[in-house]
Amino acid sequence: MKATVGEAVARRLVDWGVDTVFGLPGDGINGLMEGFRRVREQVRFVLVQHEEAAAFMACGYAKATGRIGVCVATSGPGAIHLLNGLFDAKMDHVPVLALTGMQETSVLGTHYQQEVHTQLLYQTVADYNLMVTNPQQVPGVVDIAIRTALASRTVSHLTFPNDIQVAPSAEAPYQHVGPGAKSTSSPVVSRPAVVPDPDELALAAEVLNAGQKVAVLVGIGARGAGAELTAVADALAAPIIKTLPGKLVVPDDHPLCMGGLGLLGTKPSEEVMEECDTLLMVGTSYPYGSYLPQPDQARVVQIDIDASLIGLRLPVTAAVTADAGSALRGLRPLLQPRSDRAFLTKHQRGRDAWLTDMKALQDPNRDPIAPQYLMGCIDDLADDDAVLTCDSGTIATWAARHWTIRGGREFYLSGNLATMAPGLPYAIAIQHAFPQRQVIAFVGDGGFAMLMAEFLTAVRHRLPIKVIVNNNNAFGEILWEQILLGFPEYAVRHQQPEANFAAWAQACGAFGAKITRPGDLAAAVRDALAHPGPALIDCDVNPNEPPMPGKIRYEQAKHFAEAFLRGQPHKVATLATIARDKFQQLRA
Repeated sequence: MKATVGEAVARRLVDWGVDTVFGLPGDGINGLMEGFRRVREQVRFVLVQHEEAAAFMACGYAKATGRIGVCVATSGPGAIHLLNGLFDAKMDHVPVLALTGMQETSVLGTHYQQEVHTQLLYQTVADYNLMVTNPQQVPGVVDIAIRTALASRTVSHLTFPNDIQVAPSAEAPYQHVGPGAKSTSSPVVSRPAVVPDPDELALAAEVLNAGQKVAVLVGIGARGAGAELTAVADALAAPIIKTLPGKLVVPDDHPLCMGGLGLLGTKPSEEVMEECDTLLMVGTSYPYGSYLPQPDQARVVQIDIDASLIGLRLPVTAAVTADAGSALRGLRPLLQPRSDRAFLTKHQRGRDAWLTDMKALQDPNRDPIAPQYLMGCIDDLADDDAVLTCDSGTIATWAARHWTIRGGREFYLSGNLATMAPGLPYAIAIQHAFPQRQVIAFVGDGGFAMLMAEFLTAVRHRLPIKVIVNNNNAFGEILWEQILLGFPEYAVRHQQPEANFAAWAQACGAFGAKITRPGDLAAAVRDALAHPGPALIDCDVNPNEPPMPGKIRYEQAKHFAEAFLRGQPHKVATLATIARDKFQQLRA
């Protein structure tokens, strides 16, 4: 049997060390699918229910492993469905390769069925983006696509017309009229650490040493450099603040850690930012400028491997373009350890008070169930090396504040795109990558409903993922965003009946439990985590629990009041919830 282009593509993925591909077949990729069939002993094909989930899985796999994630979809509608997950990967700087189909070359441009020119559709999401039109381009363009994705931490895309997929891979269908030759590449990429310039380090140290109230803001770009980061922060007596994607970089129980920043962040983090005179940013171009120091307030040192991301938010006094670990190791000997730790000590006291307040909200006696208590149960009972995936929405607030990074724990969500629905696909992909680890998807009812069919994918692949649905029967984050603009909520709550996702889990042949009473919750979470296969808990939580900012600003309070005066429904229940929250914190 002759080797086809489809087989050549699949075998080149094997050469690159790809062991898992996520996708959904279709008549536009039958040639590619035959290629995957021929290498089925080396590459596991994970059949999904929806192509969007395949792209999310490739993104989650790449986030957790650092390796290339690969997803496959047919021509036209299948390729369109990949886009949301691919933008998630691009905006979070994650290496993903998308393979799609195209109508055969003889009918291109004739308005043929499902003819969507994906190389044009993908031009804003894929840094390397090509329609393959000659068998001799393979495997060279596969190498270029993967190398680009890995080296630039981005998305690459190859689309293959149907007739090219099944053509003999060694075929030269056209006369060569130019001096060029087919690409003879190899499946290797060089990714050396980017070493900092000594002069840049010296200037950075000078700025940091001169600061009296130094703070550190760390993002996911510092992953793997937690020890170096804490050593630098300790020398500077600097509180550490984390972006949400960077939550896993430093343990939440580290004495220097103040928690997250922004609407989902903590009060001590905001107060540090308001008072610091010097800010060290590592591996982040944090987008929410209103939570950063004023431009004339603090001098900024920024370390990033991508020079184009330095100075996006604030004027930078000292820029260091380098790998975070290398830069921090080079910086530490240049710093003058300080004995005056009053700034740090003050905010450590504030951090301790904040943690006490958060713990008070994990009240097991509240009915309806407080979402903080749900997340607290998960945090208490999960393994110390568990991986938590999360959707966007109010669940991200509860995870940010009540999921504790300790031991080998990790945390993943859609950072910059902040899209709904990746939590479940992420968990499936990460469980494939790490079959021995506990993987938990903490999702809202809105996000889960979008791609809930993928729970059946987990069951079919016997993946022991745990899905916890924070069910408020509403699009909760949008609800509170409307209120914080001064508008009464509109079209964000579902009508009754409320969904019972536990019944869906049971129908799939998995563990499913519907929890409506707080007294049943802890035991149900314990049972789900101990279950040897896929498990789902659908927990009804208080729909009127507001994800309050760490510090309530005047404009936020004003708009909140305006929304209530303009006819906000459920205002009595909301005010009662806020009062109970404050009472619990005062008691603590």
